Amino acid sequence: MTWDGDEYQARFDALAAQGRSMHGEADLVMTYDPASVLDAGCGTGRVAIELAARGVDVVGTDIDTSMLATAQRQAPHLSWVASDLADLDLGREFDVVVMAGNVVLFTSAGAQAAVVAGAARHVAAGGVLLTGFGLGRGVDLDEHDGWCQAADLTPEDRWAAWDKAAWPGDGSYVVATYRKCSRG
Repeated sequence: MTWDGDEYQARFDALAAQGRSMHGEADLVMTYDPASVLDAGCGTGRVAIELAARGVDVVGTDIDTSMLATAQRQAPHLSWVASDLADLDLGREFDVVVMAGNVVLFTSAGAQAAVVAGAARHVAAGGVLLTGFGLGRGVDLDEHDGWCQAADLTPEDRWAAWDKAAWPGDGSYVVATYRKCSRG
């Protein structure tokens, strides 16, 4: 899939201009009181930029250079990394790794487990992977749970939306957290 970062961002800008809240993901991330966050599959940086505005040390990464170019123009002071999540190695861990925006749905079939493992490598002991994606679109929740468990993450919570709407809601979307057990 080819993206146009500016076009993608324009959709969110239009929604924000209409008074829609665009920060549900950031609001939920902040409930974990993180000092550091990896926005994995950050797109144009909407979530990362908001988290940085709230005082979080944040790094954004995406495979799509058009999306990252838009993020860089919007927030040149933040760290943006072009990488496939499956290959990502930042040499550090984060309190929260967030995969918003259907990241696993835009991953090539057969590569999803490696993408989840790449994100999980960056979750600090006791930290969480927080992900949201549409169901019935090629990724089964039980399968996703299995990928997370294979990456040493334990399923913790799930909601029907980023505002913590009760699971399963209408069953079309899931927001799930997976905790990395403390080492030792």
